Amino acid sequence: MLAIKNIHKNFGGIRALDGVSLEVDKGSIVGLVGPNGSGKTTLFNIVSGFYKADSGEIFFRDENIGALPPYEVARRGLVRSFQISKAPNRMTVLENMLFACDQQTGESVLGSLFKRNQIMAQEKTQIEQALSLLELTGLTALANEYSGTLSGGQRKLLALSRILMRDPDLVLLDEPAAGVNPTLILKLMEFIKEIQTKHGKTFLIVEHNMNFISSVCNRVCVLDAGLKIAEGSPEEIQKNDVVLEAYLGGREKGRKGAKQ
Repeated sequence: MLAIKNIHKNFGGIRALDGVSLEVDKGSIVGLVGPNGSGKTTLFNIVSGFYKADSGEIFFRDENIGALPPYEVARRGLVRSFQISKAPNRMTVLENMLFACDQQTGESVLGSLFKRNQIMAQEKTQIEQALSLLELTGLTALANEYSGTLSGGQRKLLALSRILMRDPDLVLLDEPAAGVNPTLILKLMEFIKEIQTKHGKTFLIVEHNMNFISSVCNRVCVLDAGLKIAEGSPEEIQKNDVVLEAYLGGREKGRKGAKQ
């Protein structure tokens, strides 16, 4: 479904990505891990159209999307979340869900004037879809609450639910478990696996929580200093000496830097 081929990206004199290649098969859940500064979020930004690669190609369902802006990437069925989940605080949870809907009949002047029945039928369908997704994430009771009252974990669940309102084929999640309490992390993992198995969705997930990655991912790719250094099952990655050195070596360097 997604083929990332030999991506390079520099920021001034800093090499963020150095020839990264990665494939994501339809219906799979792939984890993308690595130490801080390894290039994970940069790669997400390039795949989703927020950054442009210096060189390399990105194919989504055999179409080269490397030059497309973010909204065109999303319209093709590739949608992402961000590390910090944001939602209009003075809109309710349900309103936030409906806010994600695209190309609504009532958005046009002629549609709002002459297609009232069609607009009402579309709105009814979208509300039913939104409530169904909120039920899956356990947010139904909060449907009429302002999103500004939600906890960090509930905002992550709302962000994922809102993404699914667009019915994407591939979902990119950037640190979905960061700042989320253990109970909601379990709920999030169950939700992702259910969406994959029952609805055939595909996921590429950046995450530092290895328990999360091990529980939901079929395959894991590891970046370090802009290079892909390993790829395999979660069990293989956790036993990989090169991966352990990248993590532990990075921590040791951090300790030395702090002492200096």
